[in-house]
Amino acid sequence: MADTTNTTTTATAPAPVLRSTTAEGGRGTRKQRVGEVVSDKMAKTIVVQVERRFSHAKFSKVVTAYKKFYAHDEKCEAKLGDQVRIEETRPLSRTKRWRLVEIVVRASGVQRVAA
Repeated sequence: MADTTNTTTTATAPAPVLRSTTAEGGRGTRKQRVGEVVSDKMAKTIVVQVERRFSHAKFSKVVTAYKKFYAHDEKCEAKLGDQVRIEETRPLSRTKRWRLVEIVVRASGVQRVAA
């Protein structure tokens, strides 16, 4: 009689793959906008005006809409007229829900004259 031994192979489930949506791992995808700094008079806060262009639903004319966002500028590095990139974040105050990511283009040294 042949010697039969039971050899059981245990199939292990593959390890779960942890996926992150960004390279940092902690943050998911957040909204980003590029706009112009229209005010830097507050402490650690800038006001950024973002331009949005879209076609009108009924008349098919290109419409330009503007919106102002209050953004947190920790180092007070953005100045009036700079083109900046801002990113959505948790509420920092009653009006601030955005933070400065980078300064895209520095403004020239010419200041605007109030009309």
